[in-house]
Amino acid sequence: MKLKRKLSIILTVCILILTNLTGICLADDIETEEIDIEGIKGEILETSGNISDEPVINSRAAIVFDRNSKCILYSKNADIKKAMASTTKIMTSIIVLENCEDLNRTVTITQKAAGTGGSRLGLKKDDKITIYDLLYGLMLRSGNDAAVALAIEIGGSIEGFADLMNAKAKELGLANTHFVTPHGLDNNEHYTTAYELAVLTDYALKNEEFAKIVGTKNYTITVNGSPKQLNNTNELLGVLNGVVGVKTGFTNNAGRCLVTETKRGDMDIITVVLGADTKKYRTKDSIELIEYTFSNFTKVNIQEKAEEEFESWKAINLNRINLIKSKQSKINLKLSEFEKVNVPIRKDKIDSIEYCINAISEIEAPIEQNRKIGTLTIKLDGEILESIDIICSEKVERKTWWNYFKESLLKCQTIYKYLYEN
Repeated sequence: MKLKRKLSIILTVCILILTNLTGICLADDIETEEIDIEGIKGEILETSGNISDEPVINSRAAIVFDRNSKCILYSKNADIKKAMASTTKIMTSIIVLENCEDLNRTVTITQKAAGTGGSRLGLKKDDKITIYDLLYGLMLRSGNDAAVALAIEIGGSIEGFADLMNAKAKELGLANTHFVTPHGLDNNEHYTTAYELAVLTDYALKNEEFAKIVGTKNYTITVNGSPKQLNNTNELLGVLNGVVGVKTGFTNNAGRCLVTETKRGDMDIITVVLGADTKKYRTKDSIELIEYTFSNFTKVNIQEKAEEEFESWKAINLNRINLIKSKQSKINLKLSEFEKVNVPIRKDKIDSIEYCINAISEIEAPIEQNRKIGTLTIKLDGEILESIDIICSEKVERKTWWNYFKESLLKCQTIYKYLYEN
């Protein structure tokens, strides 16, 4: 009986230990799996298909987002709500950076922060560390304890900080994103989409301090006056050409996640992969999307071509616009400002870009300057790349009674002259 009891106690302890270890290993980014990035890259380049072939990836959701034009160059389930794991910390860090006036302020770690599970910076209760170093611990080491410490310091509590996160999401128009925690451990009410995560990352990268932190491969922080070396969990940073950030993530529910910014030449893209089965798949999918994009897309000046098409259209159609009750016989038109000028287009689809012009055929004066009278739409494969207003470049005045009187006199003179001469 005593033996059975002892065995039961030992078994219970073992289960608790295993459960705790599983929580640590599967809670987030710190993984021991070694990735042969050069081997994966070589395999991708060697087996890459024709230009018409889009990548086939393992990740449940993914997107390639061009930062300059805001165009989507590739997507897979990009608008479906997904768990985001530690990519959550992109929002966490931007909330801290935008709401903290002194990043060098020292924080005393609470028991709540110190007791946070998952990937950890290794903080203990009453440890002293600056907010700035906590941000590095958050984004490089992916410390969940650092996330909670920052949330309490900036938001007063995890719930208060989540309110700040959700308010920012609303401000950015992220309708399918909701935050519950600052670290991203699994919670059914904590989610985003690949597209909205790309939009958030694009916004965050405009903050120079954020871009600097996520682009750092190694960094030394100070805890209680002692140095601690950190290595970035992002396996592509400093290894794959052009990669300059951003954040890894992993939980049981979210799978392996990775948000990456890559700059090459005149292109700057964000790739997001969510829900990959393994770290290798996460890496492979990201590399495949990056190499596919830079190999197959080129920048096209759509404004230049659109203006050429517009001038050709005006030469034919401008005199056909009937001006009613107008002092002048012809209207002067121009295009409004372009939001997108240079847009990445797949090389095999450049000749498929469509420029469609629609304008009203009749308009009554007065017509105010900059009044919209039509639209120039630029499309590719049925999707709108840009929609430009066709506007009146100068005011068109309405005829007065005096204008009508003078016209009548001229008509009378013409009739009299005709009758007199004949």
